[in-house]
Amino acid sequence: MNSYIVNLITGLIGTGLLMVFVIGLGHSIAVGFAGFNGALPFIIIVGFVICLMLYDFFDQCVKSRRQ
Repeated sequence: MNSYIVNLITGLIGTGLLMVFVIGLGHSIAVGFAGFNGALPFIIIVGFVICLMLYDFFDQCVKSRRQ
């Protein structure tokens, strides 16, 4: 029980920090010199990576609790 809570909290913190970092990086690229059209491939990649990260968090922390 205790390790589940630790995994959940650290997973949420790590996922949140990484999401803030890559979304901020994408925003700074889109607003800066590259513009939105130049940053669009990066934004698509970031969106895909965030989806993979959220799925892995769900699979490792939430789904493992049910089994």
